[in-house]
Amino acid sequence: MDRTESLPAQTLPPGVGPTDPGSVLLPGHDVPLGRYTTVRRLLPQRQRRMVGAWCFVDHFGPDDVADRPGMEVPPHPHTGLQTVTWLLDGEILHRDSLGNVQPIRPGQLNVMTSGRGIAHSERSPLVHPPLMHGVQLWVALPDPARAGDPDFAHHADLPRLRDGDLDVTLLVGDLGGERSPAVVHTPLAGAQIEVRGPAPATLPLRPDFEYGLLAMSGAAECDGTALAPGALLYLGLGRSALTLRAEPGTRLLLLGGTPFEEPLVMWWNFVGRSHEEVVAAREDWMAGRRFGVVADDAAPPLPAPALPTTRLKARDRGGDVRG
Repeated sequence: MDRTESLPAQTLPPGVGPTDPGSVLLPGHDVPLGRYTTVRRLLPQRQRRMVGAWCFVDHFGPDDVADRPGMEVPPHPHTGLQTVTWLLDGEILHRDSLGNVQPIRPGQLNVMTSGRGIAHSERSPLVHPPLMHGVQLWVALPDPARAGDPDFAHHADLPRLRDGDLDVTLLVGDLGGERSPAVVHTPLAGAQIEVRGPAPATLPLRPDFEYGLLAMSGAAECDGTALAPGALLYLGLGRSALTLRAEPGTRLLLLGGTPFEEPLVMWWNFVGRSHEEVVAAREDWMAGRRFGVVADDAAPPLPAPALPTTRLKARDRGGDVRG
């Protein structure tokens, strides 16, 4: 007998196409970052390593840092990626080996493109706000951008759109007819969604994108799944719309993009294509080559951990978890 005859008909929720694999809730896990900060790591995970070209998602706070130094991450290297930093509360001072010294505050965006290699540090200034809350994201760079020159951009003004009871700030890419000024190298979207009213609200999406929804504050429900702060809901492909129900004041981060098909090897702060490429990046960092010196930061550079005894392997839609 033909097996397809015995399968029940599939009923899809509104806005979901036939290629959608269903939602997956990713609770994440806590990881210490520097001496004073603990982050909730949402990507990569065993169940889901990427959302489009988004290959790394850390959510931190809200933390009371009134009597603490706040974020203290000394100089460290990156290859093959862009870092995207977004704050809800607090202030962080970015320094890099291109000579940039740039504070970032809520409502502003920092995008650092590593290309073939860059180093940076991230610290709270000595006098800083009492709360710290935000996200640090990585975007995998495709060929040939990953071998290009490093770059850094600060965006103080970002597009905003109002859709019913949703206030949307567009961080990167395109959404709702708006385009972010941030330069990206693959079809991508990243947006903060702030809910203003209690009624269900709907956002238009691109069916060729896969999406993930991160709860940063408040309480929300999507696809019948409750989202608590610090959880990431993978939404898959094929959606033309997203319907949310949330309490007023809830803030969410929508991440999306076309599936990233190039193989990745992720280890520590490097995104490469092979074991040999990552080994070379580590050797260059430890020898003081390639990455330069971080401006105006006298702290010793962060040493790279020892490589594992087995070869690093590319993973399907992601890679080995950062060490």
